[in-house]
Amino acid sequence: MIWNELGISGGTALIVLCALYFVVKWAVRNGVREAHQRMNGEKGWLRDACGKLLSEEPAAAPEKPAE
Repeated sequence: MIWNELGISGGTALIVLCALYFVVKWAVRNGVREAHQRMNGEKGWLRDACGKLLSEEPAAAPEKPAE
């Protein structure tokens, strides 16, 4: 089989493909949710979190000690 030529056993290939399936499924689900929220005029959790981080004032720079 092609897996043997690549140096991957069948069990390892099955696990990798299953993991890839669930990662893609999770990403598509979150993308659909985000698109639905944008169509309704709501902010998604990622935009909300980024907005909070960017709106905070930056910390003051430390002063140099007198020499």
